[in-house]
Amino acid sequence: MVSLWQGRRVFLTGHTGFKGGWLALWLAKLGAQVRGYALDPSTDPSLLEVAGVGKVVEDVRGNLLDRARLESSLVEFAPEVVFHLAAQPLVRRSYADPICTYGTNVMGTAHLLEAVRKSSSVRAVVAVTTDKCYENKEWVWPYRETDPLGGHDPYSSSKACAEIVCASYRSSFFPVDRLDQHRVALATARAGNVIGGGDWSPDRLVPDLIRGFLKQESVLIRRPNAVRPWQHVLEPLHGYIRLAELLLERKGHLASAFNFGPGDEDAWPVERIANTMTAAWGEGAAWSRDSDPGVHEAGSLRLDSSKARNELGWRPHLRLEEALEWTMEWYGAWHRGQQMHPVTMAQIDRYEALAKSGTGVCQ
Repeated sequence: MVSLWQGRRVFLTGHTGFKGGWLALWLAKLGAQVRGYALDPSTDPSLLEVAGVGKVVEDVRGNLLDRARLESSLVEFAPEVVFHLAAQPLVRRSYADPICTYGTNVMGTAHLLEAVRKSSSVRAVVAVTTDKCYENKEWVWPYRETDPLGGHDPYSSSKACAEIVCASYRSSFFPVDRLDQHRVALATARAGNVIGGGDWSPDRLVPDLIRGFLKQESVLIRRPNAVRPWQHVLEPLHGYIRLAELLLERKGHLASAFNFGPGDEDAWPVERIANTMTAAWGEGAAWSRDSDPGVHEAGSLRLDSSKARNELGWRPHLRLEEALEWTMEWYGAWHRGQQMHPVTMAQIDRYEALAKSGTGVCQ
């Protein structure tokens, strides 16, 4: 992995966010030259500041909707790989501001792909969407990449639209059967709910619980019975990196959509996550059911990741119990005032060791 990424130029949108920050640190550790393009962090604190993301990547601030700035930043940098993670990522915020959500997630994706079209250097693109891009029928079966796209809320439907935009660009401008001519392999990645240290986003379960624990207040949980495919943030990021590596090796048949999610045993209800975290934190941590469930959210959602396992050789390496331990370990270190760049990098090191040894979850 190191030899492939050493000195390779990577353009990463969304490096000021949670997943983007972890990916930026990991790529820099592997030896890549990373230029990040994103808005200012949306939270304070942020992983960007706490874990020193801005010190290991070239930190460019810009809006996906500023097409000229995005295009010049990408083309001038001449990357070989593009990871597209920048987005409006919150379901509840999408109800408050649907126009911004559609603009960022749909037109922002189109602007990014147009910039790729103007570049002569790009060889691989991994555009990240979400497990919520599927038409959720609230059934017990996990969704496959061939299932219909949809979305009840503006966020989910905007990500389904982003998937359609990517598929259209792939068919129109980057067709797999003409890879030798255009030389751009474009894939999309759909991940389940991710947890891990450094997420302070509002209206997300883990950050909401951590904020309540720190204030010694009981945390209101809207939908304790909702089931989600929870996984540590490093799990899908490992899949994104692996997918990009294979695209760089000109395996054009992989230019398609991929799910990255845990096995059924790690699709837990919200209540179980909350109980596990409150027990681990101690110190009077508590939660209670919110009498107002708020806006519509899916009650159950699972992913079938057999395609990623079979075609990429990817699989999870952490059970959810371990993912929660790593998450609580990170926030505990931050709460104690430790330097978080070494703590964060140590978790990446530990994950790499698990992946290299092949130990961990078997599916």
